[in-house]
Amino acid sequence: MSDVAGAPVPKAPKRLAGAIGAGVGIFFSRIAGLVRERVFAHYLGTGAAADAYKAAVRIPNLLQNLLGEGVLSASFIPVYSRLLEEGKTGEAALVARTIATLLVLVASVIAVLGVIAAEPLVSLLAAGFGGETRALTVHLVQILFPGVALLVISAWCLGVLNSHRRFFLAYAAPVIWNVALIATCIAAGRRFIGGDGSDIVIWVAWGAALGSALQFAIQLPSVWPLVGSLKPALATKNESVRQTVHAFGPVLLGRGSVQISAYIDGILASYLGGGIVSAMSVANTLYVLPISLFGMAISAAELPEMSRIGGDHEAAAAKLRERLQSSLRRVVFLVVPSAVAFVAIGPWIVALLFQSGEFKSDSTRVVWIILAGTAVGLTANTQGRLLASALYALGDTTSPLWAALTRMLLTFVAGWALVFPIREAAGYAPVWGAFGLTASAGVAAWVEFEILRRRLKKRIGSVPIPHGLVILTTIIAAVAGAAAYGVGTLLQQQHLRLWVAGPITIGVYGAIYIGAAMMLKIPETHGLLRRLRGRK
Repeated sequence: MSDVAGAPVPKAPKRLAGAIGAGVGIFFSRIAGLVRERVFAHYLGTGAAADAYKAAVRIPNLLQNLLGEGVLSASFIPVYSRLLEEGKTGEAALVARTIATLLVLVASVIAVLGVIAAEPLVSLLAAGFGGETRALTVHLVQILFPGVALLVISAWCLGVLNSHRRFFLAYAAPVIWNVALIATCIAAGRRFIGGDGSDIVIWVAWGAALGSALQFAIQLPSVWPLVGSLKPALATKNESVRQTVHAFGPVLLGRGSVQISAYIDGILASYLGGGIVSAMSVANTLYVLPISLFGMAISAAELPEMSRIGGDHEAAAAKLRERLQSSLRRVVFLVVPSAVAFVAIGPWIVALLFQSGEFKSDSTRVVWIILAGTAVGLTANTQGRLLASALYALGDTTSPLWAALTRMLLTFVAGWALVFPIREAAGYAPVWGAFGLTASAGVAAWVEFEILRRRLKKRIGSVPIPHGLVILTTIIAAVAGAAAYGVGTLLQQQHLRLWVAGPITIGVYGAIYIGAAMMLKIPETHGLLRRLRGRK
């Protein structure tokens, strides 16, 4: 079976609806996130208060990212889904309640410690900050930590819902968290007009704490009937609980590698001067959009299904390869043009979404340069997530762990060199140091991807990476990007407003890419158009 255009591909499984449900939920969540960042940019720009908030929210979010969605899903969902498939619903419910109890205990302790140790945490994770910016960051961390503990419990809800193939609510729930932040930011922005932004970000921090509670509460009524009871349990001697807990450590580093690498970049970015931390946060908002909509949505639906695959080794391997082939093709078809768009038409994307109020054209240029660096590893990150999910479904937590450790080491070494000795020798501007951080992290993502591919190959034989489709979509996207860049530049010379020039430029890019893909009869094009039209 070939992966080039026009070649037959496996029919999408019926459970493709799961990926669509997850995708729709993530879409609403990410759109709400974009609106949130748009409001933040309008009232705060990329100044000191924005830097303080972006750094502060990343510190407690480390708790959420490491204990929450990605790690919990990869350690809990395979075990819980397998019990459901075997009809052991009673044991599955016991496992779910035990994991929830352990999460509540661990997250509560860490949240309290986070409030107490906010100052040394800021010194460690935002080491480049000083003076009022550092003091504000410490205060914000103390407000944010308790709310993030609630988000960790929300991730448990997501794991339960996903295992029961109820994807939409789990991924749409963060919309209410974003709404709380947007509302408080607007209210504070109007109340503290002309201030330095510190009062605004304090209000927003309290809004985040409220939103965390609301996000958990909105999922609870759907989760409760699935687990039968919310009574705490500590069945730590149960074998399935032991499997989940045993997998948690390796998965913590394996699934958390992207977040940990981002934290390394954030620490290094704090040494690059004012505005860089907040600019990197804006760029990251755009960077995670295709990862979430395409890579996360597909892998979220695939993980419980791959975990349910049974039979002898050869039959299971064949089924896994079939699921991976279809999923990887869909990821490549959608993510490659996203990466090229970041480079080719990034200025129009950033300006259309963020440029107003305190977010000026200079900020747009800085964010675009950083965003272009993220394009290096975008495809590797999304494909790698699927390969890691396949390994987790097979019960292999060691391979993703070693791949992640390699990635983190490369990210730190390259990032440190580009921010300090190389920059000191070459004398380039801080923004290019930030570009180096994101681009070198992308190179490290490709190394991680190759390690995952080789490890998976040993387990299931050949891994159906769609090399032909990667090359073809890259060529099409490059042509579309060149044309759209030319159109955007022409419109800019005509001094058209951003809300006119931006959509036209982006529209030209999308139309050329989809049109060329249709002409070349790439199968995924027709599937995408059918879903957009609401057809099966």
